Amino acid sequence: MRVFLVVMDETREARSSLRYASRRAAAVDGAVHILALVPQQNVSAFGAVQATIEQEARDRAEVLAHGAAGNLMAESGIMPAISVRVGNAQNMVREFLAEHPEVAALVLGAAAGSNPGPLVTHFSAQAGSLPCPLYIVPEGYDELAEKSAG
Repeated sequence: MRVFLVVMDETREARSSLRYASRRAAAVDGAVHILALVPQQNVSAFGAVQATIEQEARDRAEVLAHGAAGNLMAESGIMPAISVRVGNAQNMVREFLAEHPEVAALVLGAAAGSNPGPLVTHFSAQAGSLPCPLYIVPEGYDELAEKSAG
């Protein structure tokens, strides 16, 4: 089964990439996997405070991913798998891809303007060494609107 990996956060471009991935998955009878990333906190003075901050960030990422999954299920009938990882975003995506050979494509959303975002910048420069194709979806891209206009 073809799995489309989407990195989810609170941005519009992430929602665009999720819509795109869900349509691709539906077209090929595939699946979607949402990877919610939580940056590792660097507050080492108080371990308990750091743990609380990290747990709150993880909870927020899980709520975001589950909300996106519910929307995806309602729109396309596809229930995505969800993973939440804590750490450096680029490293977490690379590790996930290494651990999951079933991923057929990494789908990232690009922000409008001259800076598409850190993940798009990083992975587009490394695209030749990825174990799967990289799809970059422009912010606000709506494939269905494009088809109806043409």
